[in-house]
Formats: sequence, structure tokens, C-alpha cells
Amino acid sequence: MDFKKIANSVLELEAQEIMRAAKKLTDDINAAVEVIYKIKGKLIVTGVGKSGLVGAKIAATFASTGTSSFFLHPTEAMHGDLGMIGKDDGVLAISYSGESEELIRILPHIKRFDIPLIGVAKSKNSSLGRQSDIFLPIDVEKEACPLDAAPTCSTTLTLALGDALAVCLMKKRNFKKEDFASFHPGGSLGKKLFVKVKDIMRTKFPTVSDTATLKMAIDKMTHGMIGNVILTNKDCGLSAILSDGDLRRALIREDFTVDAKAIDYATKNPKTVNNKNMLAADALAFLEEYKIQLLIIVNETNTPIGVLHIHDLIEAGISR
Repeated sequence: MDFKKIANSVLELEAQEIMRAAKKLTDDINAAVEVIYKIKGKLIVTGVGKSGLVGAKIAATFASTGTSSFFLHPTEAMHGDLGMIGKDDGVLAISYSGESEELIRILPHIKRFDIPLIGVAKSKNSSLGRQSDIFLPIDVEKEACPLDAAPTCSTTLTLALGDALAVCLMKKRNFKKEDFASFHPGGSLGKKLFVKVKDIMRTKFPTVSDTATLKMAIDKMTHGMIGNVILTNKDCGLSAILSDGDLRRALIREDFTVDAKAIDYATKNPKTVNNKNMLAADALAFLEEYKIQLLIIVNETNTPIGVLHIHDLIEAGISR
């Protein structure tokens, strides 16, 4: 049996059903977007079975893209959770048949709240369709299931329709990357837009006087565990940085001696930033641009107040 061929036919059929639905979209989608946009409270998504599982995902997508939303199971609603619905809310009810008993039973109770009800089902003539203020069809010609029974194309179409509504609302709200990141502070985008240098820089780092010998500097570097040591002047201002690369280059010099001054082998005028509020992602770009591993953060008097190693950025999940 060629399962690759079967899988291919399933994907093609589900894609065809989505394309068919796209061509049949009516102005009801505009009405649904406007109604949801004007809701002062929350958009409650409800449904049972596979429709409920898809509905939970749709509610999560709405919530993460600027439309306050949560999923409410119809059975739980009949046993007290109707109290979660307020007069400023709206409901998006999903049932492919439009006749799911648990869902239909709560519709009269939802209607008495006098809030907008958007129905998503196969037919406008279904129980859900008739009671909806706005109706969005999800009819498919055939399920991908060989028995034409298990929800496959229909659930894929429902999920896609939920995504379409969410994206329309993002456009309506002028929802930006910064807004998305604020709802995903632990994600890569959130880290990129919110984590600053001061949040992850090291405030304890190895330093020696710029009059110190190379031997003293090597000892500090060894215990500092960042492969570098900062050299400062008598006023605590930055003079230079001695890296392990500088040390390796020093070793091949004919005049090398550990009793020489460390500054003779160090990098003078190293790259620094004087803004600890710089985004960590920008600091990473800075390090990559100049092909260095350590960034020194200084204050207005050029005194080192922190260091940021490229490994710290990587471990924090910062990316460009």
C-alpha cells in the first residue's frame, strides 16, 4: 500500500476544500469581524467534540493576537460556567452539523444575555444557523476520511476560518510585532523585542590595573572564567582588554615575558557601548558585526559597569 500517495491525496483534498470555501466567502465575514472588533468584553468560543478541540485552538489564537478570548465547553456551561459570560461579551459557536445536542441546549441561555452570536456550521438551516446573528458556513463536499465520516476536511476548514478571522482582526487593530511579543514574552520574538543588555550582562567580571604585569592579568583571567580581563586606569576608567586571543598572539612574540606589563599585549580602545538599555538582540548584532565575543558596557565616565559575552546571549535564547 502506497501511504505516500494516500497522504498526498488527503492534503490535496483538504487544500481543495479550503480553496473552495475561499471562493464562496460572503460579506458575512466582514460583519463577523466588525462584531468581534466592537465587543467590549471577551469573545467566548464554544463547541463539542472535534469542533470543541478546534475551537480551543481558535480561542488561543484570538487571545494571542489582540482579541481577548477563551474557550467554554457547552456541558460545563450548563453546570455553572454560563456565569463566565457577561453582557459585554460575544459568542462564536462551532458545530459542523449545527445540531450538536450539548451546544444547542445552551443557545437559548446565551440568547437571553442579548449578546452577538456568530454561528459556524455546515448549513444556515441548521439549529445553530437559525439562531445565529451572523452565520459562517463550513460546508465541505467530502471528508478526507475514506468512510467520509471522521471530521478531517471540515475541521481543517474550521481551523483555517478561525485563522482568517484572527488575521482580519489583527489588521483591523493594526496589531504589530511589538504587540504580539507582549503576549509572548517567553518566545523568541518577545526576547528579541524586550530583553535588554542590563537584564543579562555580568556585573562581576575580572579587572586589573593597567599597570599590572601579564602574570597578574593571566591569573585574573583564569579565575574570571570569561576568557578576558579588563584593564582599568587609576580612575577606574577603561584602558584596554586582554583576551585569550591577545595572550596567544603574545606567546609567539620573541620579547614575550610574563613580567611585562599586560597592557603591552592588550587590545586598546576595545568595542564598548554606553547604553545598558540597548536591546540584547542589537548587542548580538554588534558582536557579530565586529567578530568579537565580549562586549564591555561602560557608564558616562567610561567606567566598565558590565560585560556581555556572546555565550550569555545564546544561553538566553537571543537571536537576530
